[in-house]
Amino acid sequence: MSWLEKIGLKKQEKLEKGVEKSRNSFLDKLGKTFAGKDTIDASTLDDLEEILITSDVGVSTTIEIIDRIESRVSRDKFVTQNELQQMLQEEIVGLLKESRPDRPSEFDADFTYKPHIVLVVGVNGVGKTTSIGKLAYMYKNAGKKVVLGAADTFRAAAVDQLTIWSERADVPIVQQGQNADPAAVAFDTVSSAVAKNADIALVDTAGRLHNKKSLMDELAKIKRVMGKVVDGAPHETLLVLDASTGQNAMQQAKAFTEVVDITGLILTKLDGTAKGGIVIGISNELSVPVKYIGVGEQIEDLQVFDRAAFVEALFGAKN
Repeated sequence: MSWLEKIGLKKQEKLEKGVEKSRNSFLDKLGKTFAGKDTIDASTLDDLEEILITSDVGVSTTIEIIDRIESRVSRDKFVTQNELQQMLQEEIVGLLKESRPDRPSEFDADFTYKPHIVLVVGVNGVGKTTSIGKLAYMYKNAGKKVVLGAADTFRAAAVDQLTIWSERADVPIVQQGQNADPAAVAFDTVSSAVAKNADIALVDTAGRLHNKKSLMDELAKIKRVMGKVVDGAPHETLLVLDASTGQNAMQQAKAFTEVVDITGLILTKLDGTAKGGIVIGISNELSVPVKYIGVGEQIEDLQVFDRAAFVEALFGAKN
């Protein structure tokens, strides 16, 4: 086995372990629904609908999945339990948005712009700053020059926390301490990235959803000053969500999409929850790809999201 295959196997094992709670809950519910049944009937599909909803897939996405499966079942007439599970996997994979259909499992460190500017948003406590640190580590390992920007100046510990992560990832950070003007920090971060000939700048921001107007104004100002330094900045806007909060994460996602153009999602803390189905619902309802998932606390435990691998792990398809 080559070293690349070993890395791939280790990543898959980490993913399997990361969604273990979600998988056990999901498969247990499926097993009880299919117990003693050889073929699928209307009541089975009703039970499946309930399973998906209680697995935090969400009502809208669940209805879409069930409608598609009902269409296939009525067409194929005789459907076994195994065939239904295969249909379910195929429909879920089809609903998940893929950020890189050509190379879904590979880390994308090829940029159209240099420096490539990434704005990271999300409410406090979802793992936003930690995710930025882990992203910095991934880009650094990919041979890229990285600059971090501590523009979450509203929360006392945010700047200190990002500084610690910059040291762990061994990348420079631009910060002005608590209560500094976030837009000024963002401007200095992008300017520093240009001056250092950096490949990418990752900019942390505050997430005060209780006051959408303030958040909207602040993010608009940040984007405006970034664009003065580098054309088209930010080139990506990533929303970080805590998967363990289930439907609350869905509400946060919808609220953020009202104030900023989200280009990708990071779902954290999947390893600590049975609510992994939220990944499916959020990606489908927002029509935004999940780019990364957090499956552990170590610095290397942020993974590029591969929808087929995720669904396989959720269904225990490899076992």
